[in-house]
Amino acid sequence: MKIQGLSNTISQSINNLDNNSKSKINFGEFLDQQLSKVNSLQKQDEDYKKMLAIGEVDNIHNAMIATEKADLALQLTLSIENKLMDAYKEIMRMQI
Repeated sequence: MKIQGLSNTISQSINNLDNNSKSKINFGEFLDQQLSKVNSLQKQDEDYKKMLAIGEVDNIHNAMIATEKADLALQLTLSIENKLMDAYKEIMRMQI
């Protein structure tokens, strides 16, 4: 279920990119937007952890969901970073 939600988020981002093609968003801006979303998920997770530590959380499920969302987003971001680095290294190894 969580992976499907993440997949839906990625699909929506791609659709938004297609819809924004008239405004010519570049790849760097797209990455910046997605990284800021990951950052906001991390901040939300930290807020829930602080609230949990001081006993202000009424529903622990929301805290756990926020933690899992942040973890999945970070794992996906690191996987994309690794693939980009592998692609860069492969391009640098090419002979002209």
